Amino acid sequence: MARIGRRELLAGAAGVIAAATAGPGAAAAPRASEPPAGRIPARAAAAEFRGMWIATVSNVDWPSRAGLSAARQRAELISLLDTAVKRRLNAVILQVRPAADALWPSRLEPWSQWLTGEQGEDPGWDPLGTAVAEAHARGLQLHAWFNPYRVANHTDPDRLAEGHPARRNPDWTVEYGGKLFYNPGMPEVRQFVQEAMLDAVTRYPVDGVHWDDYFYPYPVEGEYFDDDEAYEEHGGDFASRAAWRRNNVDTLVREMSARVRAVRPAARFGISPFGIWRNSDADPLGSPTQGLGTYDDLYADTRKWVKQGWIDYVVPQAYWHIGHPTADYADLVPWWAQTVEGTGVRLYVGEALYRCDADSPTEAWRDPRELSRHVTFARKYPQVRGHVWFSAKNVAADPNGAMARVVADHYPTAAAPA
Repeated sequence: MARIGRRELLAGAAGVIAAATAGPGAAAAPRASEPPAGRIPARAAAAEFRGMWIATVSNVDWPSRAGLSAARQRAELISLLDTAVKRRLNAVILQVRPAADALWPSRLEPWSQWLTGEQGEDPGWDPLGTAVAEAHARGLQLHAWFNPYRVANHTDPDRLAEGHPARRNPDWTVEYGGKLFYNPGMPEVRQFVQEAMLDAVTRYPVDGVHWDDYFYPYPVEGEYFDDDEAYEEHGGDFASRAAWRRNNVDTLVREMSARVRAVRPAARFGISPFGIWRNSDADPLGSPTQGLGTYDDLYADTRKWVKQGWIDYVVPQAYWHIGHPTADYADLVPWWAQTVEGTGVRLYVGEALYRCDADSPTEAWRDPRELSRHVTFARKYPQVRGHVWFSAKNVAADPNGAMARVVADHYPTAAAPA
């Protein structure tokens, strides 16, 4: 089955990596015999989560293009936050580290090219600091969205900003599919990417730390992800390279969870994986689907992270319509509801608003009622605590009226804080 997801929109900047080494104050990982360590059970009665993603990579949502003035960038950001309020949402998930860069004055990485057009150039303001303050002023949560391992949508280190960590440490990177990635199998890489993300978490009162679906890169036919040296050095205790890679990603998730808890206890740690963990024909614990799965193809054991309580919330990208022949929304939501049951991990469903178009080749996505049906269906499962909409520009423009229908049918009043 062809993979369906927001990756099509973000193809200009793919990649990712995973793993992590424990930092100061990191809590020990829960033992297998211990109950899941969902970190915020006191918030069990929290309001419905109504969020939207704001993607900055390749200027998908914001800024509308690179090189705008600081005033224009700020105005566009404020407009998106106002749109969230207008649509009766209560959270925004802002991409602040799209490609080993930063939308804040990081002490470790250069300014993002998606602001000025040139990586490393100071935009003249602090986008993340402004976003946190302005979101909170509007009663919105601000979750900072980081991509751990994506370096560039090209393979030329000389195009990176002078002094970029990937230029100083070329052995940290792997070329794959015409793009550049940090190598998840290297402990020093895993330590660095944690420090790069925690630089923002320690400095800003963010409500959440958010990752999406990019761990090991999505498979590219005919390409080989060359992590041979790292595997030879660090993979000897594992039954297979796949098991080693999954452990690398597990390590990053587990250790980042502990470190976020240590430096900002009130912040939630959440991940929005590709919607399929494994297919039931490969694993009886899997979903009744037929498609790429995170466990086998991205080396991301998303079910394990939920069961171990390493994350506070999960937002599976359920980017298929009800009745899809190989990945039915009506099959995936119950599977995820069962997966989070009893764990303390909150389930929010990621929704493909970007697919809603009057000219879509798929009949379901031409119907402005499709996503409203999703919310109606998902609300039958008490484990579903909300939805997140991809992405902000579609929440604003709403080309076929699908978002307006969701608001009219399901968000009759302003949302309480999530």
